[in-house]
Amino acid sequence: MSILFALGVLVWLATLLLAPVWPWPRSLRAGIGGGAAAIAVACGWALWQGTALLGLPGISSFGLDGAAQWLVLFGSLPAAFAGVPSSPGASPRVWSLGASSALLGALGVFGLDSGVGFLIAWEVMSLGGGLMLHADHLQDPGEDGRSVLRMLAMLEVGAVALIAAWLLLAAHAGGSMSLPGFTAMAASMGTGLAFLIGVLALIGFGAKLGLLPFYEWFGGAYASGSGASGALLSGLVLNAAWYALARLLLRWLPASLDLGLLTLGLAGLSAILAALYALQARDWRVLLGFSTAENASIATLVLAAAVLFHSAGLQSLAGMAWLVGLVFLAGHSLAKGTMLLGADAVHHAQGSYRLHPDGLLRTSAWPFGLGMVFAGMSLAGMPPQAGFVGEWFAFQTLFQGKHMPGLAGRLGLALGGAALALTVALALATFVKVLGLGLQGRAHNSHTTPVPRVYAWLCGTLGSLVLLLAVGMPWWLPRLGLVTRQWFNVDAANKLVHGLLLVPLSAGFAFISPSMLVVIGPLLALLPLLLLLLARRRYGVRRVAVWYGGEPASPRAATTALTFAHAMRVLYSFVYRPRTDMRHEHIESEYFVHRIRFDQQMAPIFETWLFGPIVRKVRRLSEWLAGLQSGDMNVYLALIGLLLLILLGLAAF
Repeated sequence: MSILFALGVLVWLATLLLAPVWPWPRSLRAGIGGGAAAIAVACGWALWQGTALLGLPGISSFGLDGAAQWLVLFGSLPAAFAGVPSSPGASPRVWSLGASSALLGALGVFGLDSGVGFLIAWEVMSLGGGLMLHADHLQDPGEDGRSVLRMLAMLEVGAVALIAAWLLLAAHAGGSMSLPGFTAMAASMGTGLAFLIGVLALIGFGAKLGLLPFYEWFGGAYASGSGASGALLSGLVLNAAWYALARLLLRWLPASLDLGLLTLGLAGLSAILAALYALQARDWRVLLGFSTAENASIATLVLAAAVLFHSAGLQSLAGMAWLVGLVFLAGHSLAKGTMLLGADAVHHAQGSYRLHPDGLLRTSAWPFGLGMVFAGMSLAGMPPQAGFVGEWFAFQTLFQGKHMPGLAGRLGLALGGAALALTVALALATFVKVLGLGLQGRAHNSHTTPVPRVYAWLCGTLGSLVLLLAVGMPWWLPRLGLVTRQWFNVDAANKLVHGLLLVPLSAGFAFISPSMLVVIGPLLALLPLLLLLLARRRYGVRRVAVWYGGEPASPRAATTALTFAHAMRVLYSFVYRPRTDMRHEHIESEYFVHRIRFDQQMAPIFETWLFGPIVRKVRRLSEWLAGLQSGDMNVYLALIGLLLLILLGLAAF
């Protein structure tokens, strides 16, 4: 399998090198998908065989442990599917260059042992993602790439924080930048230094994961690119960032209650805010972008629970929380990849990414509806899908806070459970809106074009893997025993499975079984289906117009993405701070109105209170410093004279 893994990496590397000059851009995209498929197969086989470390032949400084193999496997599958269809973006060669850079950088983040190599891989991953979105060039008119630049600016803030954290880690390790050396020196680190490094890491990795305040770049950046680009960012790239944060908190730093509580609070608030903004979105990509930030925050919430259990010496519970995070991200990668590829299918069918009732579920091939419904159910946390398994396990993990020795840990995990409950409820409403308005409804007098069949089969296959992951969990989880043995010296995987039941530690507390639900559910549905068939034969089917205020149905009765979430917008107006803008266009005189433009927006919290003031201060400073480029010789001579006086003063004193 190492050879197959190396082959996939070589295909990505060849795509990176040939992208600027290769005359057939379609084959470049196929290279992205083919390399991802080879890497996914290699990681899956290594996990099944219990391979402790999957590496590249002849390169000892690179290796994927069991957790990395799991995350790379499920992050690579959406990338493999994203390489099949043609891109709706403007520059397919540049897109392939950015995609291969981002994917290779993500592999470096997963497997490199050198601290310097890790930082380089992190930058390559970030810049590759920005280049990929810029190549799509699908942003709204007037944006001119500002959303991508905003994303890169925030990621660079995170990169600076990571460099500072790495320098502090290297100083503690005696100047070594070896990542295994960080692990060896973790026990001797002081609590103050560990907390400072942890805060810097939350800034650095949180910029990619969407933790406060960085979740605000997700909607605009995802709206700048295609669904295929979003599938890569929400899959392998996101998994790499979460894995890197986990390594730092659990392996390179000593166990810390304070750092665990800080991570828990940030993740809980980030999940709630990202879910609130996802509910209000009217664009497929914006909604799924905020949903990605929400799911990354839920995974970080479970990671924080692992840190808290680890700090209390509860290694079995820490291993359980760690496995729950892996399971949750696996389901998220598959479901989000399906939905984002479905967004590209909607774009091909209706020419835009807006959430609009065009009846696509009814007019398109059946695999499209099957895959999109499975993926939507998973992201909404509905049984028996993988998202339901991950969220159920997350709740059960947070409930184990009763075992924490102190009040702070117990209270923090209880509040984390409350934050998760609110987030799950908001996610359910969000994906009811997606499936109801984006796929099932039909606008008045609308002409619906079915999605391309290639997208229908891609979404159907990838969406079916979401259900397969959940149904096969009693067989997949025991294979992850190696993961917890590598990280916590315990086998927590077997404590999550009891026959066909998924349990938290023991079958006496709580259990679910997607494997049984997928059989029992259709059997229970036979009775209402039989009653429906008998009623239809006896009474027939009546088709009447929808009653709307005593009048026949009209376009005014249609539910839009804006009206669907209006109640939540009013209830949480202190978060959204909604703005309504109405402009009138006139012909010759203001009495003759030619067009009325209506726009409804939400004012982002941190854009207004944090990022906006910083941008204004930087602009004022740049305007003040612009005098240095005036070309006035007297100004330059005065500066030289001032510099000489400073040097003389330093020499004298």
